[in-house]
Amino acid sequence: MSKSIPVTDGTNVIYTIELKKDFGDLCKELTRLKISPDQKLCIVTDSNVAPLYAKEVQDQLSAVFSNVFLHIFPAGEASKNTDTVGALYQFLIENHFDRRDILLALGGGVVGDLTGFTAATYLRGIDFIQIPTTLLSQVDSSIGGKTGIDFMQYKNMVGAFYQPKLVYMNLSVLHSLPGKQIVSGMGEIIKHGLIKDASYFEWLIAHEKEIWALDPEILEEMIYISCNIKRDVVERDPKEQGERALLNFGHTIGHAIEKLSDFTLYHGECVGLGIVAASYLSMQLGHISAEDFARIKNALSLFELPLQIDGFDAREVLLATKSDKKMVGNQVKFILLKEIGNAYIYRELSDEQILDGIRYVCHE
Repeated sequence: MSKSIPVTDGTNVIYTIELKKDFGDLCKELTRLKISPDQKLCIVTDSNVAPLYAKEVQDQLSAVFSNVFLHIFPAGEASKNTDTVGALYQFLIENHFDRRDILLALGGGVVGDLTGFTAATYLRGIDFIQIPTTLLSQVDSSIGGKTGIDFMQYKNMVGAFYQPKLVYMNLSVLHSLPGKQIVSGMGEIIKHGLIKDASYFEWLIAHEKEIWALDPEILEEMIYISCNIKRDVVERDPKEQGERALLNFGHTIGHAIEKLSDFTLYHGECVGLGIVAASYLSMQLGHISAEDFARIKNALSLFELPLQIDGFDAREVLLATKSDKKMVGNQVKFILLKEIGNAYIYRELSDEQILDGIRYVCHE
């Protein structure tokens, strides 16, 4: 098990995504990047991941590199803020990290986003490497160079586009994930098929049992296809001036629900709800059929993603969409489907139409 995906700026390879069976090739990959044994490395991870993998990764690196540091912060979205970044800045300063040195983000999306943002801003930018350990971060947040932190409960409101030097995925770590984390990752994976590849969407449905069984070959194929879909979109639009916005399918309403839940719901679960709402609106506009809408809901159900949710006020959810960073002026930039596998940007939805979609998923 080993696949490599080159990510380019349109001309040159800027980093590769490496799919591996374990951490055994990590030092080889760093050496390939011409990282010298005397450069300082700082593994940044959280309190959930550290007991599982921090020592293994640190031991692997210490066999080649003489200065390997470890920085751990409390797990959870609540840590994705300026205080945690400040503590990491202080750690790097106290240990004399300079512009030649490197951060390694070992963990899920929170770790990757926060470490990438710190790398982008410490000494005006030092190199970093993504080592994603959740299905969600492997197929989504580790790819494309979006980094950021939350600010006053506004998700990813402060950030930077800053590309890693390498994305190293040990697929065996997925076996240590709680089932809910697999479910969360599948929200983004199903999204990839819906926006770009109808045959991939059908493949996911056909391989549901193998995916749930964490079959190594099927997982590798699924992650490889999803990473390639995201890579293809990001290469054409690295700073979200156009097509990259398609990756936000399900996210406008999903992020609003996520924020109002105080992040007690998993990101992929909220994206799943957003997909239902956006697909419902696509059907209401006459783009997808009732049969296609039913197929989308069935696919989400197969992977235990919620289709509807109680306890949320639809108008509060609508108001929360207005504070989304994807707003342009007073307009919500909404991603809808022309058909399964073909998404587009739509700016003409009225508040009442959006409210209709929200009400569909919020049981009103």
